[in-house]
Amino acid sequence: MGPSSLEAMEDLNSVTVGPLKRRVQERKRIREIIKTKLQRNLSCSGSKLKGTLTGFFPVVKWLPKYKVKDYIWGDLMSGIIIGIILIPQAIAYCLLAGLDPIYGLYTSFFSNIIYFFMGTSRHVSVGIFSLMSLMVGQVVDREVYLAGFDLNEDSTKNALWLNGTGQANTTLVNLKIMALNMECGKECYAISIATALTFLAGVYQVLMAILRLGFVSVYLSAPMLDGFATGASCTILTVQAKYLVGLKIPRHQGYGTVVVTWINIFKNIHKTNFCDLITSAICIIVLLAGKEIQDRYKDRLKIPLPTELVVVAVATVVSHFADLNGQFSSSISGAIPTGFIPPKVPSVELMPRVAYDAIPLAVISFAFTVSLSEMFAKKNGYTVRPNQEMIAIGFCNIIPSFFHSFTSSAALAKTMVKDSTGCQTQVSSVVSALVVLLVLLFFAPFFYALQKCVLACIIIVSLRGALRKFLDVPKQWRESKIEAIVWLVSMSSTALISVEIGLLIGIVFSMICVVVQTQNPKVSLLGQIEQTNDYEDMEEYDNLSPVPKVKIFRFQAPLFYANQDFFLKSLYKATDLEPFLEITRRRKLEKKAREKAAKKTDRVDETNGDVSVSLISQHIDFHTIILDCSCISIIDTVGVSTFKMVLKDYKEVGVNVILACCNTPVIDSLRRGSFFGAGDKDMEQLSFHTIHSAVCFATHTTQLVNDSSV
Repeated sequence: MGPSSLEAMEDLNSVTVGPLKRRVQERKRIREIIKTKLQRNLSCSGSKLKGTLTGFFPVVKWLPKYKVKDYIWGDLMSGIIIGIILIPQAIAYCLLAGLDPIYGLYTSFFSNIIYFFMGTSRHVSVGIFSLMSLMVGQVVDREVYLAGFDLNEDSTKNALWLNGTGQANTTLVNLKIMALNMECGKECYAISIATALTFLAGVYQVLMAILRLGFVSVYLSAPMLDGFATGASCTILTVQAKYLVGLKIPRHQGYGTVVVTWINIFKNIHKTNFCDLITSAICIIVLLAGKEIQDRYKDRLKIPLPTELVVVAVATVVSHFADLNGQFSSSISGAIPTGFIPPKVPSVELMPRVAYDAIPLAVISFAFTVSLSEMFAKKNGYTVRPNQEMIAIGFCNIIPSFFHSFTSSAALAKTMVKDSTGCQTQVSSVVSALVVLLVLLFFAPFFYALQKCVLACIIIVSLRGALRKFLDVPKQWRESKIEAIVWLVSMSSTALISVEIGLLIGIVFSMICVVVQTQNPKVSLLGQIEQTNDYEDMEEYDNLSPVPKVKIFRFQAPLFYANQDFFLKSLYKATDLEPFLEITRRRKLEKKAREKAAKKTDRVDETNGDVSVSLISQHIDFHTIILDCSCISIIDTVGVSTFKMVLKDYKEVGVNVILACCNTPVIDSLRRGSFFGAGDKDMEQLSFHTIHSAVCFATHTTQLVNDSSV
């Protein structure tokens, strides 16, 4: 190689590499980092104490700035409307939770008050939620069943299951009640289970906030959550279906609730209570008509139609004066006391029994609350603090559990109503709580004669939004088959197995889909866009020109241990060259050539051997492979070893391998793995900032080598 060739090489390097230099990052020692964090977190000052209090109770910051003239009417209107909606829902959802109606009113009251002080969202409506009620109800019914109580709702408060001999199985129950120091019946035991479960769910949520575990929600993808909610809606509909026809069937314990419950309903269909059936038909027609009118004329109607409250009021009056319970044995809500029950510490003895059940409750509750908070904050142009939202919803469960309440969460439907009726701040939650308080103090006894089938109708009609998701499946399948499959798997497992197992299967399956996508990513060969320095996928675009003698390979995923085999196979297939096989093929041909030459003459024909080798080398129509690393976000030690192997193997067959568009974490990983050799000069020959600079280096280097050889 002459002096001119060396000078040209140096000029090329100075052009392609450019003036970019990595900054030296000073890494602090672990001891210094821990010391700094402890000083920052454990130090105390007046300003820090004030900031902590205002952060823990955001109401202290925004309430003094409350604009009465601008906000009060919107907050009053939305608060009253939500309060009116809450009353029938609070009573109805207690059917799902397996508890008396009064506890639903308690839950709605306390959760609204606490979120007012601690929440950062202006629009989220926190309170009783059908999915939470269902999950609580499954745990409550299971524990009540295991305690030996009769699950028949019309049984007396202390009725016990009879064993095979006809004697009451009192031993198990008496032991439990004596151990827990509870001298009460089924309802008391049920609310004790619910409050213990709620307390633990709240504690888990606060711990997740303290430990900054909010990232867990990223594993709850939107298709998975939608499928889970739809599957749970199918379960809710199934659980409530028996009330529509007046059948007294205990809730199924264990897996397959949907299937088993429908089988039991059809087995007992001859016992249908026609009074409940007719009432259910009328209520569903009225409720659906009200919803359709609301949807069709929502632009003209300034406030939502209080259809549920009207249905509850009329049905209660008719049931009372017609004595539907006495005349037709129709199931009714029963006595709802006024006022508040003295607070009570959740049973510590019961907590180990429900510790695992509280985990999915905690995760789903905070996931819905945080996602709704961020959604409506973005819509209305303000920000929320997800970590504080987790703390807020945690205390919305911890504190009410002392006041006979069960698990609460943000609810989409009520939040949308708040947003559409002019809500400005969480003052509306206080107004809603006051509306519920009026019912608790004065009007609760008036709901004594309300039929349970009416409450079931309210629950079922409220599910229509979730059940409409079935109509979106074809569209979702066209947009993304993987997301559609995640939705179907989550929905099916939740509906056909159980809510908790369905949640677990949905999370695991969606994560498996992500792993599968990273294990089988898209790979492509790139070509140059005409008259530009840009390169794109030759399979996806027309008018691209392949670079002569150069293959540009793009791998669109992180490179790690799970997909390194796929990377190698894809590279070999794209370049149509597998180094090991090529080396083996060459050796066989060389051996045959030597054997053939040896037969013709006793001396080794060096010329013929050289000709054979040169003919073999001409089989490869390229001299350089450029690995486009722009889509490789991370690379592990297995990936670095794979790059090393590729570099070495292709070099043995006369093909150079260079990298382009590596981000700094990938470069750091390659450096730690000694991919670039001893110094940065080797790196300048192996890694380039753009594909075009790598192409220029490959073509000019080969040209210079050819010129020097000539």
